[in-house]
Amino acid sequence: MAPIKSQNSNMLLAFLTLLGVIAIVAVVGFFMLRKGPEIIQGQAEVTEYRVSSKVPGRILEFRVKEGQSVNAGDTLAILEAPDVVAKMEQARAAEAAAQAQNEKAIKGAREEQIQAAYEMWQKAQAGVTIAEKSYKRVKNLYEQGVMPAQKLDEVTAQRDAAIATEKAAKAQYTMAKNGAEREDKMAAEALVNRAKGAVAEVESYIKETYLIAPAAGEVSEIFPKVGELVGTGAPIMNIAELNDMWVTFNVREDLLKNLTMGAEFEAVVPALDNKTVKLKVYHLKDLGTYAAWKATKTTGQFDLKTFEVKASPMEKVENLRPGMSVIINK
Repeated sequence: MAPIKSQNSNMLLAFLTLLGVIAIVAVVGFFMLRKGPEIIQGQAEVTEYRVSSKVPGRILEFRVKEGQSVNAGDTLAILEAPDVVAKMEQARAAEAAAQAQNEKAIKGAREEQIQAAYEMWQKAQAGVTIAEKSYKRVKNLYEQGVMPAQKLDEVTAQRDAAIATEKAAKAQYTMAKNGAEREDKMAAEALVNRAKGAVAEVESYIKETYLIAPAAGEVSEIFPKVGELVGTGAPIMNIAELNDMWVTFNVREDLLKNLTMGAEFEAVVPALDNKTVKLKVYHLKDLGTYAAWKATKTTGQFDLKTFEVKASPMEKVENLRPGMSVIINK
């Protein structure tokens, strides 16, 4: 009987031990597997703009470094573009040539040419005077019957030719004195304006070799190195506008209860010793079917979509940097 009684005691002890283990596992599982507080994690972001050039060139010098603060109008970098310099010399030479042509058109003929035309006109006038006298003498003799009609015809033709020559000489003198025609002057002026436009265009390209900051910010990243070639429109550096900062969260729609448009809420920044910041929602958008989602039931009756929520700090947060995590405890 004793062995049977001892065996029963051992079985009871084992059973009680098993019950104790099960109870401990159940308690631990209850505390460990129970649903904890929902945490929504976002990150601080900032507006950035890229600095690039309209002209290709080689990086000659950087005036700033990564992490340096810049103001609007500061020179960030200088490019070396010998092709643009050569085009400037060509444009200036074309401008000088066009200007010379324009001045020539405005000024007209030289004084010597005007004087020569005047002398030719005077000579033609003298020829007309002589031809008129000869014509009158021959005509009188013809009327008296002394001179034949053939001679009168010849003298008449000579007189008419002298008159025509005098008119042509006067026209030459007038043209030399008045200079170029109005249309020629306009054409010469147009050539000058075109040449000036070409110079202005190349000057704008030369200005593009000096990269200027359009707005204040902080140099977040510089891409090429000194001496490297960069193409037209190639990004050279990024400037972060730290005064334009916001926080982006990706939130399931079942957690959007207190994150509606214009809603104000609090969040903490772990990198700033869990500092509490006040934010205000200004943007709410569905991320679409490609975003992360979660089925509410295993049967998949409907899915919970994810929304992008952007919120701006209601007050300036010191030392808040782009990329820092921002936590919402739900």
